[in-house]
Amino acid sequence: MDDSIKQALLSRFSAWLDAAQDETLVGTLDGAAPQAAPAPTTDLYSLFVEMAGLRSEVRAESRLVKEALDQFRAVFETLQTSHATMRQELEWARTEARDQAKAAVRPLLLDVIDMRDRLQEALKLSGTARFGWLDRVFRRNASGGEAWQEGLRLTLRRLDQVLLDRRVVAVRLEGKLFDPLHARAVATVADSTAPDGTVIEEVRTGFLWDDQVLRTAEVIVSKSGVRTGGTP
Repeated sequence: MDDSIKQALLSRFSAWLDAAQDETLVGTLDGAAPQAAPAPTTDLYSLFVEMAGLRSEVRAESRLVKEALDQFRAVFETLQTSHATMRQELEWARTEARDQAKAAVRPLLLDVIDMRDRLQEALKLSGTARFGWLDRVFRRNASGGEAWQEGLRLTLRRLDQVLLDRRVVAVRLEGKLFDPLHARAVATVADSTAPDGTVIEEVRTGFLWDDQVLRTAEVIVSKSGVRTGGTP
């Protein structure tokens, strides 16, 4: 017999004893002679019927609890699936937004790099030769020419800082082996002092953006099976 059934039977028996005792006390207080309680009779059939009823109730409650747990488990699994789906969609949306932002900013960064190249070339030319309107400006005011060069340097440093703030860095390839992922060979030279396929000079600086190639460098490499304008 299950413990729960035993406990239920004991509870009923205890309640019956309490009720019989209360009836006896009431009769005594009214002046009536207490009557002996009738001897309880043991009815095995009724006992078995009650036990069967209790067992059926326990089974029904267990079935209800199991159904509730199954429903809760199904709801929980649905919530987990929905959470995972939402997280994937959110990650996809973030990636898509990041890619779109990069696609929009990329041309601007390339324009900044092109402007930097032009300013760097102008600064280099101003230090080696004077021509055209630059020559006329420098002749009129030599100190003004020096100030103009310093202004170019400040502008270049400012552009470099702008690029660095946006995680754009220049790739230094001179003296390294040619890498077709980051550079394009535009010319070859015979150089016995450098290993074959070594970058001798950078014609155009390459740049990385978040470790991805933003602009491919143009380089001159030592002569060893390297085609001009191609890859080794």
